[in-house]
Amino acid sequence: MRALMEAFFFSTLVVALAEMGDKTQLLALVLAARFRRPWPIVWGIFLATVLNHALAGAVGAWVVQWLGPDAMRWVLGLSFIAMAVWMLVPDKLDDEDGVREHPGWGVLMTTTVAFFLAEMGDKTQVATVMLAAQYQAFFWVVAGTTLGMLLANAPVVWWGDQLVRKLPLKLVHGISALIFLVLGVLALLGGGDLGLKAMQP
Repeated sequence: MRALMEAFFFSTLVVALAEMGDKTQLLALVLAARFRRPWPIVWGIFLATVLNHALAGAVGAWVVQWLGPDAMRWVLGLSFIAMAVWMLVPDKLDDEDGVREHPGWGVLMTTTVAFFLAEMGDKTQVATVMLAAQYQAFFWVVAGTTLGMLLANAPVVWWGDQLVRKLPLKLVHGISALIFLVLGVLALLGGGDLGLKAMQP
């Protein structure tokens, strides 16, 4: 049970930090400003995240089945280190004007689709793949990453960019990058207590 709680806690923490200033958080700001209906937006973010991260978690679990522990250790270690570097690259939202309510969809469906598509290939989705592979605890990782996304995005839906402006984003990204770097080094050194041992027969 301790290992599952560890997977949940780390997944929540890592994704909440990684989401700060991310393009999906910027999308949450755009949606909030455009529609001004916070509850359907937050529910849309929740649904999109569950679907997207469940897919990512399944990919992470699938990858482990095809790679042995030694190969997986190198893949995860190098991927976490690459993620640490990626965390230091600022994000921008490519198409703010493309976020508009489709006829018959409503705010909930519009948010769900927009957020799901924006999250494809995003930092937090990639992080979910790696965390699911690392911990081999699909439900707890997806639950943690979903909570992390809500912790980062729900407040900006209600309080807008005033909240984001007050956050020291460079510091937050630096902490997040450091966490990914530590996870990468630990994975390369043999996994420590962070889940790779679960892959051993």
